[in-house]
Amino acid sequence: MQPYDSAIELQMCSFYESLSEKDRRRYAAIEAQKLGRGGISYIARVMCCDHHTIERGMAELCDDEALEQKRVREEGGGRKSAVETIEGLEESFFKVIENYTAGSPVKSEQKWTNLTQQEIANGLKEYGVDVSVTVVKQLLDKHGFVRRKAQKSKTVAEFEDRDKQFSKIAQLKGEYMNTANPIISIDTKKKN
Repeated sequence: MQPYDSAIELQMCSFYESLSEKDRRRYAAIEAQKLGRGGISYIARVMCCDHHTIERGMAELCDDEALEQKRVREEGGGRKSAVETIEGLEESFFKVIENYTAGSPVKSEQKWTNLTQQEIANGLKEYGVDVSVTVVKQLLDKHGFVRRKAQKSKTVAEFEDRDKQFSKIAQLKGEYMNTANPIISIDTKKKN
């Protein structure tokens, strides 16, 4: 077997690195077959891949069904999501957001929380679940939650009794939180 020139080897490696996993093993297999005896070992060394990868590529080149395959990896391949693998994650998630969840009275599927993803992740730590904000985002998306915050474009005029109103609401909320009754908060605007 005659090895390639070092410049050709560099071009082959660059091209190999630009391919998907599936196409890499097939390209390596074609190059190894062109060289004949000793080709698999030589190509495995040049392209820094395992000889089993090249052998699998050779098998795929002889299989019409494998050649028609569009996916790079077999279905179900890869690491499972933390949402699927961490025991008790969803139960803890619902406990953390339980008192910070609201929804639209018009659209029942629309629900939100006023906690940030970091606040939820920190709350999960209290239940012994240590996850990143990325996992929290996956949980929020999975269960249809959005983050909602009040947005005001104009400042509110100062009213003498404004603090009394919110103090009364906070007092009533505190009294009702200890009962089993549901709490509904409604914000209404005066219409002229």
